[in-house]
Amino acid sequence: MNIERQKTDILILGSGGAGLFAALHAKTADPGLHITIATKGLLGKCGCTRMVQGGYNVALNPGDSIERHFMDTIEGGKWLPDQELAWTLVNKAIERVQELENEIGCFFDRNPDGTLHGKAFAGQTFDRTVHKGDLTGIEIISRLMEQVWARPGIEKLEEHRALGLIKSADGKSLAGVLMLDIRTGQFKFIQAKAVLLATGGGPTMYRYHTPSGDKSMDGLAMALRAGLALRDMEMVQFHPTGLLAGPDTRMTGTVLEEGLRGAGGYLLNGNMERFMGVYDPKLERATRDIVSRAIYAEMKAGRTTPNGGVYIQMSHLGPALVAKKFKGMVDRCRDCGFDLAGGIVEVVPTAHYFMGGIVCNVDTATELAGLFVAGEDAGGVHGANRLGGNGVANSTVYGGIAGDVMPQWVTQNPEFLPPDETLLAAEIERALQPFQKPAGDINKLREKLLDVMWDDVGVVRDAEGLARGVAALDNIERELLETGVADTDRAFNLTWQDWLNLRSLCETSRVIALAAICRCNSRGAHYRSDYPEPGDLETSFYTLARQTSSGIAMNEAPVLFTRIKPGETLLTTEIAAE
Repeated sequence: MNIERQKTDILILGSGGAGLFAALHAKTADPGLHITIATKGLLGKCGCTRMVQGGYNVALNPGDSIERHFMDTIEGGKWLPDQELAWTLVNKAIERVQELENEIGCFFDRNPDGTLHGKAFAGQTFDRTVHKGDLTGIEIISRLMEQVWARPGIEKLEEHRALGLIKSADGKSLAGVLMLDIRTGQFKFIQAKAVLLATGGGPTMYRYHTPSGDKSMDGLAMALRAGLALRDMEMVQFHPTGLLAGPDTRMTGTVLEEGLRGAGGYLLNGNMERFMGVYDPKLERATRDIVSRAIYAEMKAGRTTPNGGVYIQMSHLGPALVAKKFKGMVDRCRDCGFDLAGGIVEVVPTAHYFMGGIVCNVDTATELAGLFVAGEDAGGVHGANRLGGNGVANSTVYGGIAGDVMPQWVTQNPEFLPPDETLLAAEIERALQPFQKPAGDINKLREKLLDVMWDDVGVVRDAEGLARGVAALDNIERELLETGVADTDRAFNLTWQDWLNLRSLCETSRVIALAAICRCNSRGAHYRSDYPEPGDLETSFYTLARQTSSGIAMNEAPVLFTRIKPGETLLTTEIAAE
């Protein structure tokens, strides 16, 4: 097999907020480094950061504090976050927002006195979500992309997908990554001294989901095969208000952001009844997990809209005000035949964000030497529930940290390591498997996956459904491995790409289900109807999944309360005294 080989000092997989920030920071730290960004789509036009509507959580207001932001994050995460990761997030967010404005060139909305405007987001005790209207992600990614394109010495590999993490010949470190040039079908091995995994999450294995279809959890699937530990894999966040435009449009599932409920929007069931008061005293401003389960309960009870969801209503706030504050969403809803400003819009819980991911340190290093991780591929920051506005903060904060740390690693480890050629060949053979099988209906298998994950491993779970789900997932993957593609031309073979996407989704879906079986309590985004209580906070644990020769091994690890324990109060003076 002819494999193109090339070398780079730092290889960054992914071009979202984490990947682009890492590239800029690394180039600033050492301008002489050769840095390569590889992205599955087009630079600045793909990934989840671009799709961020709501905003960026940061404690800038004098009435707010980093301690308050930290406690909102810990309590929102139901005491499962890694407290050092969370503490770094809330501290560095201040520095990163200032960097975005003063160095990257972002413009965020401001108050009349010139200070940054913070809007209300659910689950938070202060209105700290900085934003650019309801198109914050486009502003951030557009400016980051401009900066990356302007910097010499940053190579861009667009429409290149990562296929496998290739360890060194001695198995102790990462030697590089096997890539596929989607446009030509050519395999490439990129040897690198340091690799950042920032491919993003993207739980598109659910019937309703927000990310684009090319997001298929490739990063976590590769990490799993490389033997890395994944934590909190049961924690899939459903955004309560995904647009429900009908079964035949990809617009279904796209987010109508948190700011709508934060501004005072109402949720109504199919009987036009406002129902959130039955489920939580915070009404529509309860955390995402609570609101999603409330909507799901209304759906199961049959109190639904024509397309099977519920309604969101904003008209009582005044159509002109809604059209001004939420122009992007008003336009999107109008394109789908809904009047967000003056009428009602059908919505449904939609798989949005993945709290689980690779176990890592605060400096983004993983247990595999030479591999770093940032953004949605990294686990531990959010615990059982991510606060809206903490996602893009997470990506940019830890992307920047990775960009600072990797040049130091390269200085200390200046040699390119020889790859495990046997592993490299095995990963190529794995990718080519569908060309050895008779053609079949890949979309039919994907539809089965969507139904299984929504019905059995979704918003509400129980032992019976999870067991049924695992069995169904095994059958789907078994059938996929016997299904091939008809077109043998590898260049821009989208059916092949769909096959590869589906295999990654099958692998990660199984781990989600197994982790959900392992957690016999209900925390945040993970709700077991047969174990509805949260369990003892003081003995909180997170789940750990690792692939072994005999399958997925599930374990538990205790949460380390390094800064505050359940029941304690975090005082500013205590933090300042450190």
